[in-house]
Amino acid sequence: MKRTIATLLSLLFGLLILLNFGACTKEEAFLEEGFELEFSMDTVAFDTVFTTMGTTTQMVKVYNRNDKSVKLQRVTLQNGRSSYFRLNVDGDTSMVVRNFEIAAHDSAFIFIQAYINPNSATSPFLIEDAILFSTTQEDHRLPLTAYGRNAVYHKPDHLLRDQDGNAYPYSVIDCANWNHSLPHIILGYAVIDSAFTLNLIAGDELYFDNNAYLWIYKDGSLHVNGTADQPVLFTSLRHDGWYDYLPGQWGYIWISDGSKDNVIDWAVIENGYAGLFVNTMQYPGLVISNTIVRNHSLAGILGQGSSIIGDNLLVETCGSVLLALQYGGRYQFSNSTFANYYNYDRRTSPSVVLSNGYEGGDQPQLFNLDQADFRNCIIYGNYSGKDNEGEILFVQYPGATFSPTFDHCLLRSTTAAPYCTDCLFDQEPKFENYEEGDYHPKAESPVVRAGSQAFITRHHDLSNNPRTNPPSIGAYEMAPEEESKTARAHRR
Repeated sequence: MKRTIATLLSLLFGLLILLNFGACTKEEAFLEEGFELEFSMDTVAFDTVFTTMGTTTQMVKVYNRNDKSVKLQRVTLQNGRSSYFRLNVDGDTSMVVRNFEIAAHDSAFIFIQAYINPNSATSPFLIEDAILFSTTQEDHRLPLTAYGRNAVYHKPDHLLRDQDGNAYPYSVIDCANWNHSLPHIILGYAVIDSAFTLNLIAGDELYFDNNAYLWIYKDGSLHVNGTADQPVLFTSLRHDGWYDYLPGQWGYIWISDGSKDNVIDWAVIENGYAGLFVNTMQYPGLVISNTIVRNHSLAGILGQGSSIIGDNLLVETCGSVLLALQYGGRYQFSNSTFANYYNYDRRTSPSVVLSNGYEGGDQPQLFNLDQADFRNCIIYGNYSGKDNEGEILFVQYPGATFSPTFDHCLLRSTTAAPYCTDCLFDQEPKFENYEEGDYHPKAESPVVRAGSQAFITRHHDLSNNPRTNPPSIGAYEMAPEEESKTARAHRR
């Protein structure tokens, strides 16, 4: 009996050894050659990488579709330590990851960044490399590409504190020696100092980091002279993926009290907290024409007790208002389109706000709104506020001048009629495709040839196409059939 039990125990022990051996053998049965890997993308491509600045991180998945686990001898970059790219392979940031395993019907994550050193190039240059997934017999190759760009950096080297103790890190722009051959990266506040003028020309590009601003200081001036084919660009630093149209990535252009003779012609101002903040008392504080202001988280143009003359403008897609003319002032806008279809969040304000005061202390603070003229303009959008009041808000206090006028305009408004001459109300403007940034009117749009020739000072629209006679209301005439919807430099 004892011998039988001993024999049985011996057999069970032997069986357990076999089972454990079999399990170990199964775990270690890797494919090490002759298999295929799949990737979630054919090439990992970065759009523009400014030298000395890293990119955002891109992620690619590596799939093992085989019925067995695979083991790679190493995962590394083709250019090794001289590569401009950096890898994170499932949490491993080594330059060479060895004996990397992917289970059957499983995947691994690879995270990639690009860092490029400065060189002498003035044009974008292509950087190429590849991730190598090496077996005993071959390399599986995933290409990496990036366009590098050298740039001029404006880094804060001064600190200003206001009376409340708030700190403003800033640099002073060397206006006389501005480099027009390279893009400029703005960090903190970049200041146009007193008695200096910054002249920007066709093709100039300014990229703003988070919390960066262009500040035109007292007695300073900004002159922007772009062209239809090469507008001057004021935009966010990051443009990879969804950042290309993301609002709120930088501050704004601040035309502060006392600055003078500011002119912007042919520009694109996009992706900030606000496009332009104008509070200089000089007349005019800003003359702006042939310009697109878009994708700002708060406002397109803020005027506070100032004066602005605008013509051939498109102001679109802002989180609160497209245009706020507050605390009085003098303003005139002609042949412009104010269109707000902001969809990042729910808007809580109409697109255009006009006021001659605000509530403060025991009684309202009053300011004369001596002039707020809109001529041949579209004001339209998808605001669904209380009482469906439309896209214009009038804030009028007795005791101060309040003088808005609308002449030959198309308005989404229930309250603007007393200030209007020959206006169209609550009619869909029928843009070609506002979701793609195309605000040309379709042939059946009510704005076509509905404007007044008396307000035309330029014989072209914002696409540089000829104005008809009579002109269409807004910044654009109908697009000619032969015009490409993507060819314009200032179009999306």
